[in-house]
Amino acid sequence: MDCGVDASFQLDRPAAGSRIVVAMSGGVDSSVVAALAARSGAEVIGVTLQLYDHGAAVQRTGSCCAGQDIYDARTVADRLGIAHYVFDYESRFRGSVIDRFADEYISGRTPIPCIACNQGVKFTDLLSLARELGADCLATGHYVRRVVGDNGPELHRAADPARDQSYFLFATTREQLDFLRFPLGDMPKPAVREIAKELKLAVADKPDSQDICFVPNGDYASVVKKVRPEAAQEEEIVDLEGRVLGRHRGLIHFTVGQRRGLEIGGRPEPLYVVRLEPGARRVVVGPKSALAVRTARLDGINWLGEGQRAGLTAKVRSMSRPAPVRFEPGSGAGEGSIQFERAEYGVAPGQAAVIYQGDRVLGGGWIEETVPAELEPV
Repeated sequence: MDCGVDASFQLDRPAAGSRIVVAMSGGVDSSVVAALAARSGAEVIGVTLQLYDHGAAVQRTGSCCAGQDIYDARTVADRLGIAHYVFDYESRFRGSVIDRFADEYISGRTPIPCIACNQGVKFTDLLSLARELGADCLATGHYVRRVVGDNGPELHRAADPARDQSYFLFATTREQLDFLRFPLGDMPKPAVREIAKELKLAVADKPDSQDICFVPNGDYASVVKKVRPEAAQEEEIVDLEGRVLGRHRGLIHFTVGQRRGLEIGGRPEPLYVVRLEPGARRVVVGPKSALAVRTARLDGINWLGEGQRAGLTAKVRSMSRPAPVRFEPGSGAGEGSIQFERAEYGVAPGQAAVIYQGDRVLGGGWIEETVPAELEPV
């Protein structure tokens, strides 16, 4: 197996005189990155951030950065013979990720905490730690490619489309991209597991992280209620004309585009959540046609391109197909909008819109407002 450091870690000097810090979450991906770094001949330091719940998460599978995962990361580091440090970032993670997640839901938005985590504790705090440790780079187990272009490093989709995580990394800055490395971007997941088995790493068959790491069993509402007890307030479900169709158990149980769980059967056509009105705590429902969106206004835009505007596509969900769009800069810094070539469905405030040109990530921003297709001028 060729684990050449030049291909995997893009170091500016010989590996023998370099130091690589690896973000180790306790999963198979970051463990293999640590193994590849160790094989390169560089000095390797594994770093794990303890982000939440020392006790309750110890027996959970499909999580990351908790009790069992920290143990697994340490076991792998011992197996590889590299240094390993654990830093407690629980309070920072709660404030910047969990509290924000709950507040977004209460505000009727659709939060994506994985992006907030990468934007904060992982690619800001961890990167600072790596620099303090004198590293030449910080390597992670994300499936995304760092390609050095004419104007510096670029962010590209992973070679394996089924594993691509570029949607979650749109907020990576140019400065961060200079320092980050993603050795798995050109590899399929089976090959990564095969390396782990060859090296007899204890995590070789460990299940992948599922959904949001701090949400047990995918029950978002229970987490939000624990953090913000006032979130579970009942109110009306109404149609587009304001007619009351039923009642709900709190906005936290709904997102735009949702069909299940409305409990207002007996209608001639399926109804979907069209929008949430946090002020009145109302859920507004309508036919699927009411979900069609042509324009989305963005804020907090991070741009990694060099002014490209042609041949653009955008994703508004991690698993959606890129849709052809036109991007228009806004009047203020970090503002802009995208116009979909064809109507897009289920676009919601709080989601991220990530803009691509081919496989390259040009940037993205947070959806603040959408314009229904029926209201667009012809």
